[in-house]
Amino acid sequence: MTDNRRGRPRERGIDDAVRSAVHDLLGEVGYQRCTVDAIAARAGVGKAALYRRWKSKAELVFAAVVHDDALPAPADTGTLRGDVAEVLAAIQSALDGPRVRSALPGLLADAQADPALVARFGELFLAREREYLVEMLDRAIARGELARQPDLIAVHAMLLGSVFAWLHLLSEPVPPGGFAASLATSLHAAVVVLGK
Repeated sequence: MTDNRRGRPRERGIDDAVRSAVHDLLGEVGYQRCTVDAIAARAGVGKAALYRRWKSKAELVFAAVVHDDALPAPADTGTLRGDVAEVLAAIQSALDGPRVRSALPGLLADAQADPALVARFGELFLAREREYLVEMLDRAIARGELARQPDLIAVHAMLLGSVFAWLHLLSEPVPPGGFAASLATSLHAAVVVLGK
C-alpha cells in the first residue's frame, strides 16, 4: 500500500503490518468481526493512523487483500493478446485466495448498503484499474492492433467480470493454466471488436 493522498509519506513497515493484520484477522474471525480496532491492535498502530490512510474498514480491507491504489504498470508483452493474458493473470491473482473469499461477501454487502462507499471505491480503486487498462489499450493503439480506444467500461467489465464470475459465482475450478490460458483469446477478440 503506497502513498495515495495528502500528508507525509507512508511508512512501508506500517503498511506491511496492517496488511498482515488484516490477513490474519480475516482468517481467524472473518470480515464481519474484523474491526478497525482489532486491525490497529494487531498491527501495533493507532486507529487514527488507519483512518488517515483509509476512510473505512471496507476500503482498508480491499486495499489489503485485493489491491491498493498503486497498481504497477500492466505488463507489456508486445501484443494485445499477450497483454490481455497478463491482465487476466493479474486479476486472477488479486481475486483468488482464502482472504479474498472471506472478505468479498462482506465488502459487497457494505457497498450495496452505502452509496458513498461505492463512490469512494470508484474514485480510489476502479479509477486506478481503468487507468491500468488505458495503458494497455494505448499501447495496442500505438502498435496498430486497435483503431481506437474501445469503451473502457465494457473492457473493464469483460476482463474483471469474467474472472470474478468464474471464481466467486460459478463455483467451478480454475482452468488448467489459469484464466490467461483459457479466456485470453476470446476476450482479446472481444476487445479488438470494440476497438474497430
